Amino acid sequence: MPQTILSIRTDGQGLYEFTDRAVDFVRAAGVGEGLLTVFVCHTSCSLLIQENADPDVRRDLDAFFRRLVPAADDPAMRWVIHTTEGPDDMPAHIKAALTQVSIGIPVTGGRLVLGTWQGIYLFEHRDRPHRREIVLHLGA
Repeated sequence: MPQTILSIRTDGQGLYEFTDRAVDFVRAAGVGEGLLTVFVCHTSCSLLIQENADPDVRRDLDAFFRRLVPAADDPAMRWVIHTTEGPDDMPAHIKAALTQVSIGIPVTGGRLVLGTWQGIYLFEHRDRPHRREIVLHLGA
């Protein structure tokens, strides 16, 4: 079963699209029918399938999650205890818990079954730059 690990560098909170890398992996694997499992190996970022046509969607999602789970130094977050790596630490874990760390995408005819405007994103929840690892596993 084909498998690879992608490395994605982030420069702070936001959505980082890697659809093209997943498409290339599936194409190179030569598998006609199957399931691509996408898994992120971290607890302070997550994965999303989201619109990739209008960048306002990404900006609005990022703004929504910042409002939903503000930094730990926000008065609304006084209850947070885990701030070992700064005020974005526990909020990043909460955001990851609210979203997903694994996505399954069908493969038909050697291609990912994604809608016209769907893209695959790493959703970075930390303020500092990171190097994130994402496992792509193609099961036939």
